[in-house]
Amino acid sequence: MSTATIHLHDQTWQVRSGMTVRDAIIKLDLDPQTVLAVRNKKLINEETLLEAGDEIRLVNVISGG
Repeated sequence: MSTATIHLHDQTWQVRSGMTVRDAIIKLDLDPQTVLAVRNKKLINEETLLEAGDEIRLVNVISGG
């Protein structure tokens, strides 16, 4: 099985490649509205398909007024 790696703070998960970023975030029991995904130092959208060997870093969304 091909996998991608997802990092958030000090946590790391392996997920199946071929799914969307959004599906992976939900599978990890995270709220997709609270994180942004970054691959190769570039922001990617939640419909991006994960590829084998991807290293995805999730960063918390911070909003204010």
